[in-house]
Amino acid sequence: MRRNPCLDLVFSQNARAKAMTVSALASSTASTTTTTTSSQGLGLDTSQFLQLMVEQLQNQNPTDPTDTTEFLNQMVQLSTYDQQVENANRLETVVSSLDTMIAANGLGYIGQSVSVLGDTTTLQDGSAQWNYALESDATDVKIEIFDEDGNSVYTADGETEADGSHEFKWDGVTDEGKQLDDGSTYRIEITATDQEGNDIETSTSVTGKVTGVDASSGQTYLTMGDVFFTLDQIISVSSDS
Repeated sequence: MRRNPCLDLVFSQNARAKAMTVSALASSTASTTTTTTSSQGLGLDTSQFLQLMVEQLQNQNPTDPTDTTEFLNQMVQLSTYDQQVENANRLETVVSSLDTMIAANGLGYIGQSVSVLGDTTTLQDGSAQWNYALESDATDVKIEIFDEDGNSVYTADGETEADGSHEFKWDGVTDEGKQLDDGSTYRIEITATDQEGNDIETSTSVTGKVTGVDASSGQTYLTMGDVFFTLDQIISVSSDS
């Protein structure tokens, strides 16, 4: 069957636009404007549909007429694709709205004290607080705190019972007696062993005051000084008032 050059050109243009649009959608949500621009004009309204159909029929070879069923199927595929692009744009709008809502919810945490899964926190008001738990009773538990450069600044003995969570507060004073300034981040490391010297699994969380919300990367993070964490990492929330 002979193909209509005019129709082939339309299909070719739409295929190129499709590739550009899909690429833009896959790159990032920041490309919404580009995607919308690429998808404009791809739709087929009734008038355009009829015009293409008439053009196809007028230019067909009388001895080799166009397969009408195939022609209609191609038109339906084009219209279906345009609807898919429109649905994708709508989904991007929904995602953007959800991100905005999450960021707005995060504002309510500012100033609240939260416990978050993790081992790193910021020294605030001369204090840093962690909680740790042991998988089983231990014979020996060592607590060690490291600064941002990985240097050990404080060591202590910890609780050995596996029942519940153990709170550990540090006043920012090093083993040498130096008072460290607020604002820097510190990581805790818990080493626990049983009576046979075998290591025991431990878990840690940090407690501190939420100081801000950051959504600049496209995902909403709460901040605790220079420490970033997501809403799903929060274990508990308490008010200082």
